[in-house]
Formats: sequence, C-alpha cells, structure tokens
Amino acid sequence: MTTTTCKPLLDYDAEDLMSRDLLLIPHRMSLRSAAHLLAQAHVSGAPVVDDAGRCVGVLSATDLVRWIDRGGRALKRNGRASTCVCSDWEVVGIQEIPEDEVWRHMTADVVTAAPTERIGELARRMIDAHIHRVVVVDAHGRPVGVVASTDVLAAVANSEARREFGE
Repeated sequence: MTTTTCKPLLDYDAEDLMSRDLLLIPHRMSLRSAAHLLAQAHVSGAPVVDDAGRCVGVLSATDLVRWIDRGGRALKRNGRASTCVCSDWEVVGIQEIPEDEVWRHMTADVVTAAPTERIGELARRMIDAHIHRVVVVDAHGRPVGVVASTDVLAAVANSEARREFGE
C-alpha cells in the first residue's frame, strides 16, 4: 500500500493501494530474459506491454510453470533432472527457459482496473479470476500501477490495527 490515508477500509481505491514502481516487460522480450527480470526484481509477475506501452498481458511465475507443464524440458540441477522450482521471486534453472518471445507465454486475458476502482471490487475480481494482481491502467491502457493481493491484505491489517488503537 502506497499511502497512509486513514479513510474507512471499503473507501480505499486502486490508487490508494497500488504500487507505482512498476517492472514492465516488453511483449517481444525473450521469456528467459523476462524470467531473469522477475527474479532480479523479486516479484512473481509483471505487466507485459506492447510497443505503444499499452498493457497486453501479464507474465507470472504461473505462466512459467505452465510452460513446463506443456512440455518444457525438465530442468537440470547438479546433472540430475528436476522440475522448475518457482517461488514468489525465484525461478531455478533459468538458463533452460526458451528464448521465445514473452507474448507466446503470457496470460493475455489480463485483469485491469481504473485508479478509482474500490478495494472490494479489486478483491472480488482477484478471487473470481484466481489471480494475485490487477494491473491499474490509464485511459489509454498504459499501466500506472499494480494492486497485488498482498496490498489488499496490508490494507485490511492496517485498518484493523488502527481500529485496535482507536485511531
């Protein structure tokens, strides 16, 4: 959460919650390079943008796991085959990920929101779509922020803490 506003929890909107420090992945970047960027930034996903900067998808650790499930080679560690190990910020065996362009592997059905969309609707959309982030876009479809499920949880926790301390 990027603001310390003390308004009621259900009045928070995407602009109150979103991270503005975005990692944007060009749609023509190689999947390997994009996976490396995610690992370096310690994030599990990021918006994918076209040449005009419009959001055309999201690339996440889940997309990398799907690549393996679709027949990507088993990754090797210490000479032995193993599966890809993906955490919130790390992909083991990154050198085995193909040089295919990101757009071939990203989730193209991206869930976006306006900066004014309220926390309840953001949470509902994440639950309904089984996702962990909503990309906040401007009127031209360019990403201006990301609201992650952890941002929603932080708002709930901070609201509860303020309530306990009588603020």
